[in-house]
Amino acid sequence: MTTIGTGRATAHHERLVDGYSAHNYHPLPVVVAEAAGAWVTDVEGRRYLDCLAGYSALNFGHGHPALVAAAHRQLDRVTLTSRAFGNDQLGPFCAELAALVGKQQVLPMNTGAEAVESGLKVARKWGYEVKGVPEDRARIVVAAGGFHGRTISIVSFSTDPDARGGFGPFTPGFDVVPYGDPHALRAAITPDTVAVLIEPVQGEAGVVVPPAGYLAAVREICDRAGVLFVADEVQSGLGRTGHVLATRGAGVDADVYLLGKALGGGIVPLSAVVADAAVLGVLRPGQHGSTFGGNPLACAVGRAVIELLSDTGPRGMLAAAARLGEVAADRLAALVGHGVVAVRRSGLWAGIDVDPRLGSGRDVAERLVSRGVLVKDTHGSTIRLSPPLVVTDDEVALAVDALAGVLAELR
Repeated sequence: MTTIGTGRATAHHERLVDGYSAHNYHPLPVVVAEAAGAWVTDVEGRRYLDCLAGYSALNFGHGHPALVAAAHRQLDRVTLTSRAFGNDQLGPFCAELAALVGKQQVLPMNTGAEAVESGLKVARKWGYEVKGVPEDRARIVVAAGGFHGRTISIVSFSTDPDARGGFGPFTPGFDVVPYGDPHALRAAITPDTVAVLIEPVQGEAGVVVPPAGYLAAVREICDRAGVLFVADEVQSGLGRTGHVLATRGAGVDADVYLLGKALGGGIVPLSAVVADAAVLGVLRPGQHGSTFGGNPLACAVGRAVIELLSDTGPRGMLAAAARLGEVAADRLAALVGHGVVAVRRSGLWAGIDVDPRLGSGRDVAERLVSRGVLVKDTHGSTIRLSPPLVVTDDEVALAVDALAGVLAELR
């Protein structure tokens, strides 16, 4: 059985972080030194099953050979040109991602928050130039409980006090409605509304899956009002739910997709706004940009990610996420009433509400470290389970059995 790292190497690294890194995170007491597949090894040589996968940035596991090989090939050629010049990876990457998503154009950026900020800018500009909203009056409807990043504009419409506290004044132009409530959404639409921005599944909130028919209702409301449906699929997209896009898994197509995390294969930051030319075409030279956005190294890795996701057969990543999600669901269901209050799941992604009388989500996550399993808590007594899509049935069983053991200890 693995124990929480208390050796000299772990303590040394933790002292360095505590002394020299801004205290904007409260990590679990594990200092990772190596990783492969679904497993990480700490500086003391202890191994842990990674059931967070970088908040879905590591959907394909640590060091996936196809992704590492693509990075190595590109490292030997050229890594950065800026967008002042072209590079031979940008065009193919944009064409292949557009084809995967079923849209016409791609705006490459770096982080998920950058993709969201870019999406907000595009939606506002589209509202003024295409819909005809008077200048500086554009409004965007968002959902309570959502998480879209931590920039000033994004935290301006966050309902999380930790994300907002102390960061005002805030950016205007956002209307917050309850998630999963189409009636509230419909009532919030005004002539100045240019877009509706939602997560098809709310990840940070605890893998909150919307009611059946909600995404279709959002699509219908947007169509009737003549506004853009912007889907933030930074966490839910690119395989996590068993589909390329969680929205498409619900049979719905958004106007704008915001992608990130897994798009960079866990190797480089890479994000994108993907939409048709009628939307992204509002951007002209000088109006938006990024020094690193669309760099050849990131595009080369992104192309390898797209190739992995293009395998829709029974042995592909999407099929694995769907099948392993069912394996996890069956085992997690047995814990409800035995230390677990509720389980929400979409593909290989679960939010598990622990009985708060037993402890917080942090308490459970720390105890799981001692059993060799890494998860992340959120919002009190909830933990998230999102292992890489390359895990095996036995590894999923190991993770859930470890959780069952922790709950038994706490009862």
